[in-house]
Amino acid sequence: MFKFKELLKIVLGIIMLVFVININNLFQSQISQTLLITALISATIIVFINLFAKKITAYSYHSNIEVSIWNIERYGLSEGQHFKKPIPAGIIIPFIISLLSYGYFMWMALFEFDVNPSSSRTSRKHDIYKFSEMTDFDIGMIAAAGVIANLIAAIIGYILGFPDFARWSIYFAAFSLVPISKLDGTKIFFATRNLVLWIILSVITLIALGYAFLMP
Repeated sequence: MFKFKELLKIVLGIIMLVFVININNLFQSQISQTLLITALISATIIVFINLFAKKITAYSYHSNIEVSIWNIERYGLSEGQHFKKPIPAGIIIPFIISLLSYGYFMWMALFEFDVNPSSSRTSRKHDIYKFSEMTDFDIGMIAAAGVIANLIAAIIGYILGFPDFARWSIYFAAFSLVPISKLDGTKIFFATRNLVLWIILSVITLIALGYAFLMP
């Protein structure tokens, strides 16, 4: 389900997520092995819940997704306004924001994904599917699956007595809705017929964030 290079990028993202979660404790000299292990386990579960949900949803659309670190390739709207090499924003931005805010602001937008129709979808393009290419609606639904999975995981985590896991799951879902660049939120927000879904998920996530701030 995951390619080797894909897994390496995911591991790198998880390491950055652990850093983001623990940087405030590091500044306050309260870091410990227990906190690091807790953050590592939580971050790994949160990320893979999100990615598995998107992988499974993509499979239901007879396609597959490839996950990578969020990259920024352009700095303007003109054709020539692009960087010579993609900037790994999913690593640089969380790192800088965490340092500048002393860990009080957790930027958790780390990954992006590309979608490719599977051979089964292509072979059925004259039957169920009129076009073998993935539509914006299909891609938006795949991205939304990850958000929904993280919100459900947050509820389960809270019920089972893991408030930190629940809080971080909500934060991760919230950043998955940010509609900039190639992030999941863009795929939902700008997809035809999916704007309403983006609004609904955003409202639910904002309510969840309110509860997350009140958690002990």
